[in-house]
Amino acid sequence: ERDRIAAFTPLNDTTSRIGQNVADFLLGEYQRGAIPREFLPLQSGVGNIANAVLGALGADKKLPAFSMYTEVIQNSVIDLMMQERIRFVAGSSLTLSDDRLDMLYDNIDVMKERVLLRPQEITNHPEMIRRLGIIAVNTALEADIFGNVNSTHVLGSKMMNGIGGSADFARNAYLSIFTTPSTAKDGLISSIVPHVSHVDSTEHDVRILVTEQGVADLRGKSPSQRARCIIENCAHPDYKELLWDYLKLSEGKRCHTPMSLRNALKMHIAFAETGDMRNTKFEM
Repeated sequence: ERDRIAAFTPLNDTTSRIGQNVADFLLGEYQRGAIPREFLPLQSGVGNIANAVLGALGADKKLPAFSMYTEVIQNSVIDLMMQERIRFVAGSSLTLSDDRLDMLYDNIDVMKERVLLRPQEITNHPEMIRRLGIIAVNTALEADIFGNVNSTHVLGSKMMNGIGGSADFARNAYLSIFTTPSTAKDGLISSIVPHVSHVDSTEHDVRILVTEQGVADLRGKSPSQRARCIIENCAHPDYKELLWDYLKLSEGKRCHTPMSLRNALKMHIAFAETGDMRNTKFEM
């Protein structure tokens, strides 16, 4: 019986740029030898951004064909297998629109040798993820300037989706990458904030943050260095000055993590009260 999965939204400029930014970053890691020549197994979340990332990786012929060790197998995986850009995929379930499910059935003689479904206790097992050296790519609703990620709750209280297996993979992966558009609601919300309104993956489990604006490599950086890196590389231009203002206010306290309790959620409060985070006023 079919799951009746709705078709995914076509790529737009934002999701395409995010996908290309991830592909460019991984190509740089590959070319400098931080990823072995045969590449590493990839894990990917589900959705339009995840499809864009996989599409960009598949399209870049400077990268070899790769395998996937993931939780959910989605549309772009089937496309890339048909193009010989994904060699093999292991997961716990299929999340395919009807046309991709038909493609799977039509090519079942080939697919049955290259698709393996296992129980979630195996696909999401921390020891397996760590041993294989997984590159994990998951989607965030928002991220703060220190690298904490909110994957599930809009403004901290309205649940958008479950966390899925992202935490299992993020905590144990060789490379943990989170992606998000830099803004939401036509620019009324910044996805990069002083402090996330809900934490699903902590700063300790987030190595790379990617938006359509660019890539923030957080490895080996102090909290202040992470904040500067994220604001400079990932924040939307409409919100950069606000985030710099927050950081300057917080760094005046001469502490390890420059956080202002008085101002940490001011951007969320501004949206709740005025409908636009750009109306944020920080307190001195």
